[in-house]
Amino acid sequence: MGNTENEMLEKRFLNLMRTYTDDETYIAECWKEIYASYTGKSRYYHNLGHLNNMISELNEIESSVTELDTILFSIYYHDIVYKSTETDNEYQSAKLFEKRISNTHFPKIQNCYKQIEATKEHKTSVDKDTNILLDLDLSILGKDKSEYQEYCSNIRKEYSIYPDSMYHPGRKKALNHLLELDVIFKTDYFFDKYEEKARKNMAFELSQLN
Repeated sequence: MGNTENEMLEKRFLNLMRTYTDDETYIAECWKEIYASYTGKSRYYHNLGHLNNMISELNEIESSVTELDTILFSIYYHDIVYKSTETDNEYQSAKLFEKRISNTHFPKIQNCYKQIEATKEHKTSVDKDTNILLDLDLSILGKDKSEYQEYCSNIRKEYSIYPDSMYHPGRKKALNHLLELDVIFKTDYFFDKYEEKARKNMAFELSQLN
């Protein structure tokens, strides 16, 4: 991701925070933490590029969102904790979000907390905004083949501590979990845009895993 995109990502977060606190030092600290987390040396996919893609996709359907600031906070914090060896990253990310944003006047902390936790199972929610967040998170699955293959490669790098004999079964399980969902994309917009392509991409990836 280029410097301009980094700057746009930072600017949007700073402006978001300024709606709920005038403590510029604290705002800067929160961004510094987000930046450091998403640029960690083990972040090949779950990085600032992932956030930028989600924001870019969000811009296309912003008018459909009920609580825009909530979904923005969810985007910035949903993968702030990410360790390939752990299974509770979403919970830890939600807890860290709650800890940081509790120091502001943002009134929808619990809504956002639930949205972040929902990115673990990706089950259809009764909340429309949560479904939008989940679709944003998975939008990479429906991209062109070359971009999808780059995503696969980057995910593999994040799990590089595991040999193929361990990685392949785990990856197959994750892919099958998504393929067995009634719908991968919960909103009509993203279903029409990405569902068919995403299923083809994942089916191809599965065929390549021994």
